[in-house]
Amino acid sequence: MTKKLILIAGPTASGKSKLSLEIAKILNGEIINSDSMQVYKNFSTLSSRPKKKDLKKIKHHLYGFISARNYFSTGEWLRLVKKKINICIKKNKIPILVGGTGLYFNAITKGISEIPEIELKKRNFIRKLHSRLGQEKFYNLLIKLDPLAKEKIISTDTQRTIRAYEVKLITKKSIFQWARNTKSEFLSYDIKKIFLDIPRDNLLKNIEKRTNEMITTGCVKEVKSFLKLNIDKNLSANKLIGVKELESYIRGNISLNQAKDLIIIKTRQYAKSQKTWSRGHMKNWKKLYSKDFSALLKKALKVLS
Repeated sequence: MTKKLILIAGPTASGKSKLSLEIAKILNGEIINSDSMQVYKNFSTLSSRPKKKDLKKIKHHLYGFISARNYFSTGEWLRLVKKKINICIKKNKIPILVGGTGLYFNAITKGISEIPEIELKKRNFIRKLHSRLGQEKFYNLLIKLDPLAKEKIISTDTQRTIRAYEVKLITKKSIFQWARNTKSEFLSYDIKKIFLDIPRDNLLKNIEKRTNEMITTGCVKEVKSFLKLNIDKNLSANKLIGVKELESYIRGNISLNQAKDLIIIKTRQYAKSQKTWSRGHMKNWKKLYSKDFSALLKKALKVLS
């Protein structure tokens, strides 16, 4: 019998959690987190993790389980998610992967290269070098070190620039050479892929509404607690939208309304980048939308049948 796997992606605030919850109820599934910021236990409200009442209705995996102090990679997520998928299947449950992190879904559908683990000390040294030089000079350094990166990485992509540099410097082999023979471990699965392609105007309204709710339900308190940890600024948790903006408010540099407006702007930009990613990397995904949730659910179930 072919093993089934459901992937539900979409831009932030597109309604992925609500749809996946209903699908899990109907199809006897369990939900597995595929969002790189929802793994951190420090941020429930700011990362828009599923609400406690929803966690009680359906089993959820890999939400809020690591400290923001820890480095967490796509490779580590894939290692854990394989275990969770197997657990679901053994219980005759359908694994439903839900989130907005494109690299996580790529790891499932295309595989991930077996790059040796790089020591945190060396990673931090490279990040400090990047901070000292700035993105433009560091990118030029990367091109000299790994000419293959020039055609593969745009000059403004900080995260991929740093990653490509550290891989080439430490392993002496380009990250793109590592990737050439990579294959998905899930090729034998029946994988159903849905991308929530919500229209821009509706998405912007959702983002504004959700941001207002976050401000009134504890995200400022979360950021205050996070700042007390005094963690390395290079760690991924610092990139969560709202951390920098609310820190400016907490330090007295801007008003809460100004922080909120900045969060909305940055979230809109992030949603746009997620949609752009989907056009380049999710061409064979089923794009769905309906203003009426019942109609959307019906469409999704038809795709999943």
